[in-house]
Amino acid sequence: MTAPTATKPTTVADPHAMRCLELWGGTGSAREAASVPGLDIYVRCDPYRGAESGGDIYYVSMCGAGNIARIVLADVSGHGADVADASRLLRTQMRRNINTVDQTRMARQLNAQFGAEGDGTKFATALLMTYFAPSNHLVIVNAGHPPPLIWRAAKRAWSYAEAEDAPATPDAGVSNLPLGIIEPTGYEQFALPIEPGDVALLYTDALPETADESGAQLGQAGLLELVRSLSEPAGETIGERVADALEQRRNGAPPEDDQTIVAISHNGATPPGLSMGEHLRVIGRMIGIGRLGP
Repeated sequence: MTAPTATKPTTVADPHAMRCLELWGGTGSAREAASVPGLDIYVRCDPYRGAESGGDIYYVSMCGAGNIARIVLADVSGHGADVADASRLLRTQMRRNINTVDQTRMARQLNAQFGAEGDGTKFATALLMTYFAPSNHLVIVNAGHPPPLIWRAAKRAWSYAEAEDAPATPDAGVSNLPLGIIEPTGYEQFALPIEPGDVALLYTDALPETADESGAQLGQAGLLELVRSLSEPAGETIGERVADALEQRRNGAPPEDDQTIVAISHNGATPPGLSMGEHLRVIGRMIGIGRLGP
């Protein structure tokens, strides 16, 4: 993981190029960019009251062949040790599932672990999103989290990316609750096609809960209108422009909660081939020879 920067840059000139089987992210203040085959990812995280870290957790992983990239954004109840424990759980499960397209098992495992460790008091909303490069799809599991926004370059329009937009494969019984609420809980995932120029915007609930001077919150409909009012997205700048617009709405006041924005842009690149040596290293790690690194 690259160290998050506390000073806001005007641009992110050198995004971190993810390596095979790498995990990148954390809980700290960030204005950071990463790239995986097909995607550019920008993270803007502002912990509450300028703290070094907060209750929002963001991780990106890339599989050995460069065909699967996973992005997770979670908003954890509590602070301090609770968030550290949740970050550890997410990190462990992302390592275990780094080469798995189906995220529903990971969501069920996280839900069970949150319930067991928190005794009903620890929970988190979360978005688990996998980019499957061979088919150019985003596969999404939403565990009680605000729905992501998506910019369709062909239509030149923003909308919410929700399960109604694509076929879902449901689990029986209660589904899609925040992690740690009820055990067992089933989780659905749905797939959305993504094309070059499209942008997905993930965020925590600080965005729709942003209030103006009168105390009126933006809400989901207001957030969509705010994003639509901005100029067309261009790489990492959309995250900064959304943050700036929210700051204007607050009349310069800081956010009332941890605020995280993750912008995911399809850059049109295709997964690279691996050399024979890289293939051997990847296969060795997949079957447990060696470890995944720090």
